Amino acid sequence: MPSTERSALLLAGLLASAGAAHMLAPKQFDAVVPRVLPGTPRGWTLASGAVELALAAGLVHPATRRTSARATALFFAAVFPANVKMAHDWRHRSTPAKTLAYARLPLQVPLILWARKASGTAG
Repeated sequence: MPSTERSALLLAGLLASAGAAHMLAPKQFDAVVPRVLPGTPRGWTLASGAVELALAAGLVHPATRRTSARATALFFAAVFPANVKMAHDWRHRSTPAKTLAYARLPLQVPLILWARKASGTAG
């Protein structure tokens, strides 16, 4: 299996897992939805979970992989404000919790780069 395909399938697994988590345990995700967004946090949680599942499905199929991978990179950039909100909200929590929240911020960069690689256009 070529490395681009393997990368896309691993990324699809990550997105499918995250999407399922949004659907099965939405409360934890509701808490990081920026309040400036219209609608309810639950609506955004379920919508982002559905998007993650759709992106995962698109990454699995070679015919839609490139478009889905590019959309995944954009999605990872779009959810960055939620990570900023989480880091802000968790700033007074325990050191391990703060570390987790702060570590999510720079993690978006490798996720975006991974999506670009999965699209076959990372060069």
